[in-house]
Amino acid sequence: MMKKTLFKNRIFVCFFVFLVSISANATHIFIPMDNSQTNHLKAYGIAYLALEKGIKVDWLLNYQGGSFLMKSNFEIENECSIRGVLFNLIADIQSTNILKSISSPEINQDVVRLEKSPNIAIYSPSNKQPWDDAVTLALSYAEIPYDIIYDEEILSNLLPMYDWLHLHHEDFTGQYGKFYAAFKNATWYKEQQKDAEKLAFKLGFPKVSKSKLAIVKEIKKYIISGGFLFAMCSATDTYDIALAAEDIDICAKMFDGDGITPNAEKLLDYNKTLAFKDFTLIKNPNQYEFSSIDATSSRKINAKTDFFTLFDFSAKWDPIPTMLCQNHTKIIKGFMGQTTSFKNEFIKSNVLIMGETKSSNEARYIHGKLGNGTWTFYGGHDPEDYQHKVGDPKTDLSLHPNSPGYRLILNNILFPAAKKKKLKT
Repeated sequence: MMKKTLFKNRIFVCFFVFLVSISANATHIFIPMDNSQTNHLKAYGIAYLALEKGIKVDWLLNYQGGSFLMKSNFEIENECSIRGVLFNLIADIQSTNILKSISSPEINQDVVRLEKSPNIAIYSPSNKQPWDDAVTLALSYAEIPYDIIYDEEILSNLLPMYDWLHLHHEDFTGQYGKFYAAFKNATWYKEQQKDAEKLAFKLGFPKVSKSKLAIVKEIKKYIISGGFLFAMCSATDTYDIALAAEDIDICAKMFDGDGITPNAEKLLDYNKTLAFKDFTLIKNPNQYEFSSIDATSSRKINAKTDFFTLFDFSAKWDPIPTMLCQNHTKIIKGFMGQTTSFKNEFIKSNVLIMGETKSSNEARYIHGKLGNGTWTFYGGHDPEDYQHKVGDPKTDLSLHPNSPGYRLILNNILFPAAKKKKLKT
């Protein structure tokens, strides 16, 4: 009996020493982002948390779905466990071998060093509910901090404080989302118009369209000076429409008290826009559409077969679009919005299409550069709510922790953290 006890004790001691040895050699945290990951969305929050604590993060582009690698840290390990994020502790030799394999010129993979947590701002009116916006939902669920700013903050020159700016589903044309036909008698619509007019007058503008024009021009300056802009749904096309219509009135009388400039369409200046060209305006105030850019009303796609495909880019030569397209699948289920997608014929030739529904000749996810900064437009309202309507309940992201559509949003959040020298190569 004594011998058996001693034998068991020796096994226990050996096993304990083995565990200590593993722990001592585990110098890195590896967070896989392929289909093995239990919570892709919160994994981005872990990467952000590490950056906040001064821990540099290597983003392994195209390696197991765009995995993360960082120096081991007990607090980060603990947070992974609390948030339900799958991670592995690996030794120095394992991390070295991973980086070595990625460096091979024959493999379409690369490493981008994330160095600093970006300061994030969401452009949104104070009366909007958080679930009205997919980006706000994504950031809250991933536990990534952000500030909410609006017209007063932008015109007070606070934009330079932020590395990344998201535009809530805003209508920058001053037509109140073109909800007039369906909701002109609704209390919320009347209050929204009243609040918008009150703010415009307070800021010194005679009408809402003029105040929104000032906002889009300030945001354009922000991009040129090195800012990162991200927009979804109607904040994409209405942003460009407002820029193109700088010197003309495109709002019907019920929106601003006077009529549309005669021949307004012929006076649009497409040279001022970021993404779109040669589009025509939808001037009918009772039609829930702004221009010919959006494919919502013309697309003939069934919800069950609505998908778009992400493009493959060279990780070593095109790190920016590669980062923005990191995912555990290349096929993303579609979702609608006031602006669902962008007709290819109205997209400028220098714009990079990163995701498209080829069968209907429409882009869903596009990107471009302007001065020292970049912008990204993503069509649709909510990646996990196919046809979100006014008054619909909010999306519960705890039911969609591995959402490929939401991952595209969070790729954009981490993008500004990348080492700029690397991005220029």
